[in-house]
Amino acid sequence: MSVLAASKTLSFTEIRNLLQMTDGNLSMHIKTLQEAGYICVEKEMGGRKARTMYSLTSEGEQAFRRYVELLDQIVEFTKKKP
Repeated sequence: MSVLAASKTLSFTEIRNLLQMTDGNLSMHIKTLQEAGYICVEKEMGGRKARTMYSLTSEGEQAFRRYVELLDQIVEFTKKKP
């Protein structure tokens, strides 16, 4: 989610390389996020191969924003502890 939040769209290969994940592991994460309605998957034809592109949906952007806000709250709470 974070790499897609930082980029408009990324290909499977770009995400895999950025996160240093295996194809199988990334595929499972993508499937889960797609089923949740958080990412959009589009196939592009280019040259001899189809290229799969991923982007966040509006719902995915909102969910990611809520997650970051929660993390901010946890960090602030932790800073206040003696």
